[in-house]
Amino acid sequence: MSGIDAKLSCSTQNQVASIYINNIAQRLINILIPNRKGNPADICEIPQEMSNLLHLEILVTEDVGFTGLIPSSIFNITSLQGLYLSGNRFSGVIPKEIGNLHKLEIISLNFNSLRGRVPAMMFNISTLRGISLAGNHFSGNVPSSIGQTLPNLEGLFLASNTFTGTILDSISNASKLTTIDVANNRFTSPIPSSLGNLGRLIFLNLRGNNFIAESSSLELSFLTSLTNCKHLKALRLSENPLNRILPVSIGSLSDSLEIFRLDDCGIKGNIPSEIGNLSSLLSLFLSGNNLTGRIPTTIKGLSKLQQLHFYDNRIDGTIPEELCHLLNLGELRLSENRLFGTIPECLVNITSLRYLYLDSNGFNSGIPTTIWKLKDLLQFNLSSNSLSGNLPQEIGGLKVATEIDLSMNKFTGDIPTTIGGLKDLISLSLAHNRLQGSIPEAFGNLVSLESLDISQNNLSGPIPESLESLLYLKHFNASFNRLRGEIPTGGPFVNFTSQSFMSNEALCGAPRFQVRLCDNKSLHKSKVNKMLYILLPIALIVLASAILLLMCLKSRWRRNKNPIQPESIAAVTLERIAHHELVRATNGFSESNLLGTGSYGSVYQGTLTDGTVLAAKVFNLQQETAFKSFDTECEILRNIRHRNLTKVISSCSNLDFRALILEYMPNGNLEKWLYSHNYLLDILQRLDILIDVACALDYLHHGYSTRVVHCDLKPCNVLLDEEMVAHVSDFGIAKFLEQGDSIALTKTLATIGYIAPEYGLEGLVSTRCDVYSYGIMLMETFTRRKPIDDLFVEDLSLKGWVNQSLPDAIIQVVDSNLLRPEEEHYTAKVKCVSSIMELALNCSAESPQERINMKDALVALKKIKLQFIKNCE
Repeated sequence: MSGIDAKLSCSTQNQVASIYINNIAQRLINILIPNRKGNPADICEIPQEMSNLLHLEILVTEDVGFTGLIPSSIFNITSLQGLYLSGNRFSGVIPKEIGNLHKLEIISLNFNSLRGRVPAMMFNISTLRGISLAGNHFSGNVPSSIGQTLPNLEGLFLASNTFTGTILDSISNASKLTTIDVANNRFTSPIPSSLGNLGRLIFLNLRGNNFIAESSSLELSFLTSLTNCKHLKALRLSENPLNRILPVSIGSLSDSLEIFRLDDCGIKGNIPSEIGNLSSLLSLFLSGNNLTGRIPTTIKGLSKLQQLHFYDNRIDGTIPEELCHLLNLGELRLSENRLFGTIPECLVNITSLRYLYLDSNGFNSGIPTTIWKLKDLLQFNLSSNSLSGNLPQEIGGLKVATEIDLSMNKFTGDIPTTIGGLKDLISLSLAHNRLQGSIPEAFGNLVSLESLDISQNNLSGPIPESLESLLYLKHFNASFNRLRGEIPTGGPFVNFTSQSFMSNEALCGAPRFQVRLCDNKSLHKSKVNKMLYILLPIALIVLASAILLLMCLKSRWRRNKNPIQPESIAAVTLERIAHHELVRATNGFSESNLLGTGSYGSVYQGTLTDGTVLAAKVFNLQQETAFKSFDTECEILRNIRHRNLTKVISSCSNLDFRALILEYMPNGNLEKWLYSHNYLLDILQRLDILIDVACALDYLHHGYSTRVVHCDLKPCNVLLDEEMVAHVSDFGIAKFLEQGDSIALTKTLATIGYIAPEYGLEGLVSTRCDVYSYGIMLMETFTRRKPIDDLFVEDLSLKGWVNQSLPDAIIQVVDSNLLRPEEEHYTAKVKCVSSIMELALNCSAESPQERINMKDALVALKKIKLQFIKNCE
């Protein structure tokens, strides 16, 4: 074959194109342009000379890096049958001259920067077999006649644009279609049962739109129609508001179906047992719905399954042992459900498991010993359950694991030293357990570690200096333990703050860690060596004398008919600060130091002689209930420890004075940030604050041995530290719920507008009261309207106002600082705030039984945040 070589160059250094002309057929011309990823200066526009190739049938310039507009002159080559311009940097619109290409069969413009409406005449080229426009910025409607005007259409790829309108009714008339991919657009309309007419359909992707189910049925009736598509291999319907029940006909879908995704669609009801008939299935995603009932035992029929995602539903019961028959399973994600009982030992049979997520359920007992034999696990998460017992040395068998999360359980005993052998481990969390002993020196061998959380345990001893060798460690949290000794200063510890070491027994180190300064080590050692033999005999004599003295005192106490009444237990168990020192620290409780006033007293800023800045809550003892409020706060704050609760440093108490010394919060409270004109919180900041509050309440309601009801949750009781982390404060009227009790009675009323109906009317207090107040605070935070705002008169309330705005008028109630139509990610912000308001209404239902609990609210809010971030990428 002879040919002509022509150079079409945009610089003297690069040969851009070679044209090969088949002189025998005089028909087929291929433009072959090498994939250049070099200097951006080499990138050029497509040559105008292309239009001279009047016999060209196929033009291929994929992944070259061409910029500028697509020359309209190309569309004068009426012989073109294939136009492949994907993977470049073309901008502008598709020229309307595309209608000249009456022989065009394939057009591929994927992954450019094209925008605007697609010319209607393109959809009139009846010879078209494939249209690929994915990954651009196209908008507008696709003509409703597409099914009639493109009878030869086999593949339609419109994903990741901003197309609107309806499309599915018409497209179902294109009977030759094998592939439909319109994911991540803004299409609407019900999904029609007429899709079942596409007998050749292999791939259907409707993900990330606003498609709904046909209103005539409680079930997803269109799924029944798809049973006619006998060649269907992939069905992706995720992230559409379908809100229906799965039909039993799901088991009659194509025998060749390999991918079935129906996550984040609001699906309700049980998982039909017929799902076990889909024997060719490789991936099954039903996460992020409202599914209830149990995992069907028929699931064992999915013998080829590699991915099973049922997380974030309301599935209950135990994990059926039939699931262990899925020997090809690589991912098992059952997180955030209501599963309970024991974790099946037979999971060891699934040797192909790489990702095992069973977190946020109700599993109890211990971890089966067989789990540690799954030597190929990469990610392993059992957090937020009720698992107990010791962690065995066999955990070191997970040699290739990169993430292990066992937090929020009831594990006891020492941390296994064998964890130090997990060289690939990137993230390890053992937080919120009851682990004891020391931090293993072997942790210094975790050379890949980036995150280590061992907070909220009973760990003692020093922080090993071996951790200084963890060069990739970015997040470290050892707070709320009984650690002592010097905090290391080398390696990653250079970047850590005091947040990593809060509330420990006797840590010392640099001032930036907000712990005491360490004593001179050498002096300390010499004193110990010299004085040990001298002090030991003296100590024995003193001990014997003390025992005799105690016996005498005990005898005298028994004979005493009028024993001295002890002070409040809560008051004496806290380390005291002298009254005169507190007066000096607050400048005599001067008004210039006043931070705020509340029902039972005032809060002052103070600075101790060592430079420590504090907040002193001084109780007004003229009120009868102030003494009880002081005792209640002492009792609660000395027992509970959590990152998002106010930290009590000390107390000051005498016959006529009571004060709590609290950690100073330099950023004030949430109310200040909401209503001051000098401050502004964006959506993400408000979300983070409310997530912090939810974490605190989840701990009070579910994470502590005795449930605590705050009883007065509102924005002014949410304090913000220097990093804008939220801390719930003011436990003056809080209530303990004893073991087995779910409700308590009280005569103390909280703040009007935030009180749950049963609390205000009958004095009935439960954790659901806090959930109600939290829902009101959610609404207030994103509307910037107090529940007692002048707007709410007669029968109108904040809750009713928000309820009326959903789903279509949310912009009318949201804080105007958050939503502006002209700004970037406007749609994502509207969707985010709408989801928050729906959650707020679920929290503040009139009946306590209809309100979700705090654990579920926290999960929902975290999910909203993740979805918002994803939509804004």
